[in-house]
Amino acid sequence: MESSFNGVITFALMAGMLLIGGLLRNRLTLLRRSLVPASIVGGLIGFTLLSLNLLPGFTAGDFSTLTFHFFTLSFMSLCLTGRSKDSSLAGGSIVRGGLWLTLIWTVSLGLQGVIGYGVITGYDWLTGSDISAFLGAIVTHGFTQGPGQALTFGSIWESQYGIENAAQVGMIYASIGFLIAFVVGVPWARRVIRRQQNLNRASRIDAQFESGFYTPEQQPASGRQVTHGANMDSFAFHLGLLAVAYILTHLWLLSARELTTGLSPLGINLNVLFSHNMFFIHGLGVSVLMRLVIDKAGLSARVDDETLKRITGSSVDFMVVGTLMSIKFAVLYALLTPILLVSLVITLVTLFGCWWMGRLSGRLGHERAITAFGCCCGSTGTGLLLLRMLDADFSTSVPKELAFFNLAIVLVNLHLIFIFAPMAPSLSPLAYLMLFGGTALLALAMVPVLKNSTRSGQALTCIKETL
Repeated sequence: MESSFNGVITFALMAGMLLIGGLLRNRLTLLRRSLVPASIVGGLIGFTLLSLNLLPGFTAGDFSTLTFHFFTLSFMSLCLTGRSKDSSLAGGSIVRGGLWLTLIWTVSLGLQGVIGYGVITGYDWLTGSDISAFLGAIVTHGFTQGPGQALTFGSIWESQYGIENAAQVGMIYASIGFLIAFVVGVPWARRVIRRQQNLNRASRIDAQFESGFYTPEQQPASGRQVTHGANMDSFAFHLGLLAVAYILTHLWLLSARELTTGLSPLGINLNVLFSHNMFFIHGLGVSVLMRLVIDKAGLSARVDDETLKRITGSSVDFMVVGTLMSIKFAVLYALLTPILLVSLVITLVTLFGCWWMGRLSGRLGHERAITAFGCCCGSTGTGLLLLRMLDADFSTSVPKELAFFNLAIVLVNLHLIFIFAPMAPSLSPLAYLMLFGGTALLALAMVPVLKNSTRSGQALTCIKETL
């Protein structure tokens, strides 16, 4: 039986780090005032303990798998959540808002790859080093795409093209991205809240916000019991809904993989598209369809959206802890200077791009800008965690826009994600820069079009409200 405990204890360690992070946030004045989430504090403590070999029997690699699944669960539960009934918190069309997030992300994906490639090339030229430029280019898969994709593409680059340490460097970029998202994003969100520029007034900086805990008198109720205790616990029922979505997604991928074996239309490797590495994309689609069926069948009263929101929030917390605990210190130390140089340049460019395009996006511009910055510096889960500061109960339309965005970015960037990113080291420098840079430029060219569409939509909304 002892051998079966490894995965359970790995999860327990993540939960323990999260608990310690929350208590430290509550007790230490510096952490309270800086509003650092418990997941970041706990993740850094876990990384330190692993680096000092103070968690015997466990390595950074033990936490990667759980991180991937918590990321997947966070968005599948979000897609099973119904739409907010408070129209005052809507920011217009969910599709239009999702397209803004998609454009920002697409610009980031292309631009970060080009900049990372260029920074390492310049570093080699100045210092006489011989670091592969693709250890800079993979920053876009660590920052913009997150730990799962960084690990996937990095592993391919290592095994197929001999780019040493590509997977681990990608994970390091993903972890640094998480830190940057909060080092920059938290003060930014705090400034927006203090100026009352966020739409959801339930999010405000008060004593509870800073301490991270509610006082007994102000503890809000969360969720409704939709099942009788004599039958089954309501929380278990909602976990069961997610389990069904997970199983359906698994079966779909197995079936699709059998049907598409050996097929490569237009050079697209369908084995990659229908691999379990892409589970979260297919899981989003399955969850959206499940919620549609639930609503059409008149069963929405049997699903408590608040409970699903708690599952989403908890999954995001565990994902951040796990990502930080997945870093290997030895690789970080060996490439510290070039990694930090790439991260600094990428951060400045990404911050400006998200701020500029976000403010053009309309009524929820601040929410979208900060959310996009989180997405483009860590993963969609990081963006969701930053959004939670401005939209504490996920009542605006931005969480739903994120769900649409997760499907849209795959379609818009199909050529990069499924064709050119896996084979990037085989491309010439000019071809790589043209493909990734050209994609970013095309997305930028669409900004004026979407801006005009947003203005038209806002004008139509105003007319409807007047009538």
